Amino acid sequence: MKWTADLELLALLPAHKEAFHRGREHLAALLAVAIPDGWPQFPEAFDLPAPSGIPALPDLTNAEWPAYLFIWRGGSTLVGSGGFAGPPDTGGVVEIGYEIAPTLRNRGLATRAAETMLKSAFRHPQVRAVVAHTLAEENASNAVLRKVGMVFVGELPNTEVGKVWRWELRRQDQ
Repeated sequence: MKWTADLELLALLPAHKEAFHRGREHLAALLAVAIPDGWPQFPEAFDLPAPSGIPALPDLTNAEWPAYLFIWRGGSTLVGSGGFAGPPDTGGVVEIGYEIAPTLRNRGLATRAAETMLKSAFRHPQVRAVVAHTLAEENASNAVLRKVGMVFVGELPNTEVGKVWRWELRRQDQ
């Protein structure tokens, strides 16, 4: 678990995923929080492991490089989710991602979550850079990444959305 003054980043566990699949009300009860409408925008983060013999998405419940649920402690509300896409690659690059429920945006929550994940990543000596990807357009996520010190490094093709922008913060630039 990681936190800021008002935001807790709770590691996403298999029990959270199972509760989510039973229904949002089950996850809310398990966490003792309110869950706002419109969350999650990326429900694939809550995919359960596939039955034996069927390929599955990577399990991101890695204890060292977890996915997180973002919980606003002042209001006992789940405000979003995000985390690491996995451990660092052989070049020492790790990717972060995040989402905030639509009704709770523009309150600095994404910035605080991203800052916390960056600090966590750079505590590991093998991490040379942290990257993130956004839609290839000016948007609130771009502003968040700029606020936390990340810089735009290029546009890349993406099979799901056409193009994405890549952002990066190198260890020596933090």
